[in-house]
Amino acid sequence: MNILIIGPSWVGDMVMAQTLFACLKQRHRDCEIDVLAPDWSRPILERMPEVRQALSFPVGHGALEMATRRKIAQGLRGRYDQAIVLPNSLKSALVPFFAGIPKRTGWRGEMRFGLLNDIRKLDKARYPLMIERFMALAFEPGATLPEPYPQPALRIETQSREAALAKFGLSLDRPALALCPGAEFGESKRWPSEHFAKVAELKIRQGWQVWLFGSKNDREVGEDIRARLIPGLREEAINLSGETSLAEVIDLLSCAEAVVSNDSGLMHVAAAVARPLVAVYGSTSPAFTPPLSQQVEVVRLGLDCSPCFERTCRFGHNNCMRELKPRPVVEALDRLVPQPVEVR
Repeated sequence: MNILIIGPSWVGDMVMAQTLFACLKQRHRDCEIDVLAPDWSRPILERMPEVRQALSFPVGHGALEMATRRKIAQGLRGRYDQAIVLPNSLKSALVPFFAGIPKRTGWRGEMRFGLLNDIRKLDKARYPLMIERFMALAFEPGATLPEPYPQPALRIETQSREAALAKFGLSLDRPALALCPGAEFGESKRWPSEHFAKVAELKIRQGWQVWLFGSKNDREVGEDIRARLIPGLREEAINLSGETSLAEVIDLLSCAEAVVSNDSGLMHVAAAVARPLVAVYGSTSPAFTPPLSQQVEVVRLGLDCSPCFERTCRFGHNNCMRELKPRPVVEALDRLVPQPVEVR
């Protein structure tokens, strides 16, 4: 059985989609799974043993480009028994329809009647977690999901990890704390730089080093965190934001002794490489997209106005993040990686 997955458009969602792939392999042991997704996702998909092939989808997020979709579909015709469409948009269902894939599965979403012929109505109360909504598409409607739920697990190859360490001149002679201060979704998901800097300072004083990860858009916040460290400590914090490929980030995160991250794609990557992780939540909720790992501490204030799921704080104060001080994050790190810490 050959199955085509129309993949999601966000890093974290792609990591969590591995739970669906695992369920498909449980149900159809000999099935082959290909994923049609943007090229940025290839380093993630190549680390998933359930995926046979990552197929390039060169259409920008939100773009229609009907001719391109038809051309892609033509190349897929006759190759698959089923397509599972993870995004809820109408556009995402076009390629499987144009390709004539016999069974086309997905949630009801945007007026996709006809494009999908195995269309499901989502019961949000029954499937509150995103991974449950992914996993349910591997089974017949109404089926009970198998427990325990599978967790994402990205393969790490020693050779590529060593190459990444060498490329950036990094050493593991001291434990590394990885900080992921970015969040592509919006400012409301960002823990303040001064709080990240305080955590960095405490760990550096304990003999750790700090690695900062993110996209080019996060370069500035990484530099802001470093600038808040005094000379002598600042040199122990390396800002890798915008310098690394996604494959290199995966490898380097796997080397970290611990990770502190906003609710972001890199949070899910850190969980999928099984690193001790402190996840900082404010405007979003761990009840929907929690990091999936055995070594996770979630820290949040739980104000009355959160979670709001807004890109920017509608009140302008961002208190759900600003008032969440470094102490509980450092204490969570202590529980995950026990070591005496003086918190001031």
